[in-house]
Amino acid sequence: MTRSSPRPLPPAKPGGTLRLVLGDQLSRSLSALDGLDPARDTVLMMEVRAEATHVRHHAQKIALFFSAMRHFAAALEQEGVRVDYIRLDDPSNTQSFAGEITRAVERHAPARVIATEPGEWRVEDALLALREELPIPLEIRPDSRFFATRGDFERWAEGRRSLRMEFFYREMRRAHGLLMEGEAPLGGRWNFDAENREALPKDVLAPAPPRFAPDAITAEVLELVTREFPGHFGTLEGFGWAVTREDALTALDHFIAHALPRFGDYQDAMRAGDPFLFHAILSPYLNVGLLQPREVCAAAERAFHEGAAPLNAVEGFIRQILGWREYVRGIYWLKMPDYAHSNHFNATRPLPRFFWDGQTDLACLAHVVEDTRAHAYAHHIQRLMVIGNFALLAGLDPAAVEEWFLIVYADAVEWVELPNVHGMALFADGGVLGSKPYAASGAYIDRMSDYCASCRYDPKVKSGPKACPFNYLYWDFLDRNRDKLARNPRLAMPYRNLARFDEARRHTFRTDAARFLDGLEPAQAGRDW
Repeated sequence: MTRSSPRPLPPAKPGGTLRLVLGDQLSRSLSALDGLDPARDTVLMMEVRAEATHVRHHAQKIALFFSAMRHFAAALEQEGVRVDYIRLDDPSNTQSFAGEITRAVERHAPARVIATEPGEWRVEDALLALREELPIPLEIRPDSRFFATRGDFERWAEGRRSLRMEFFYREMRRAHGLLMEGEAPLGGRWNFDAENREALPKDVLAPAPPRFAPDAITAEVLELVTREFPGHFGTLEGFGWAVTREDALTALDHFIAHALPRFGDYQDAMRAGDPFLFHAILSPYLNVGLLQPREVCAAAERAFHEGAAPLNAVEGFIRQILGWREYVRGIYWLKMPDYAHSNHFNATRPLPRFFWDGQTDLACLAHVVEDTRAHAYAHHIQRLMVIGNFALLAGLDPAAVEEWFLIVYADAVEWVELPNVHGMALFADGGVLGSKPYAASGAYIDRMSDYCASCRYDPKVKSGPKACPFNYLYWDFLDRNRDKLARNPRLAMPYRNLARFDEARRHTFRTDAARFLDGLEPAQAGRDW
């Protein structure tokens, strides 16, 4: 069991290694643990307030990380590994990584410290600064849990005018032999996305995802989070995330058996009151390290070969992990830190209050915000085509939107969250990541969901008080950004349609958009959580 008091650990033998495991590195195969000698080495794990509050993370997200960390530490101790685990409420806790690593070096007098490269620029920058101050060597090893190293991505990107995910994905398929027949893709096509856009019929029922009852360790963490982070967004009610490797594997098995067969057809669908549908809900476990991307992709590929899931579903799922997840990590490390500060559309509007309290007459936004508050989860189309689409059309400040996404979702670690929001949802990078903005009117949301049926606005009305705001916001977005987007070949048709409108119609879109946006109540920090 992990330690809750500062009582001393059994002494390590002199000259051992202090091995660092961060909260998103909960993998026994972690490179920092390679060559671990239980007789001489100590593993250091830390719950620190600086990481829990650098943004006001969703309460379930903090609980997931802390509980998974404590369970991982307990599993190491059962192996006979010496774990120095610093709890948040330890009176001696300095509440920062640098402070706790420094204290641990003083306690254990190791010959060296070994870490795996962090997943976030900010944390790696702090670790590199600490390396200059420590009296012993600090070795930072590559994170071998990904398909591609940072160096692999840099070599792929070098000299390319366009860094499109599709081409990277094909290289990854070839390199790792997933869904391949020799040098050719299974089924004769690399991408089955066109077959993965079905609306969800009313009579199709989705399997409920597995939820895991809190054990004693998790119950203690839930009490801690309730006590220490009372002002954070979201609720802990119904917390049921997997916090052990065994339970994460159960979640993977459940997805493969019950949801993957229909995931492809309905991965873009949305339904009120059913936030999970056929989605895997495995990204939190991948991003903290309880699952590994190779084993997840292998399980999906095996389901295809066994006839348990169709190719469009398996390819679409593997593309999200082998393709998109690896790709956005590569973009993050290739382009940071300047990447986070680009703002292609010069968007500055503050975040509306309803992003926190869900109080809006737009049914789609109200449903997604409420799902997010309750579960620390929304699937990728809810994030991209409802929240992200609205933020893009409304001209919301990218930094504010990105902070919101980092706060509210259990799987949001910056290397994956930032490129997805900054580049894909907001096109704030001007096209580094995507070939066009993911802008859409209310017709898309109506086609892919049942949200509009309960909304006061009509997606078929284009302007006026009854019109869906997504409609006039869409045309206003295209109109006001004509100089930056009109030459984009993927937007040729929308701009031809816009050109058919006379000036009076365009003026109506502009005035409707201004009226709606001026009526949004901005969020006030600390009040609207």
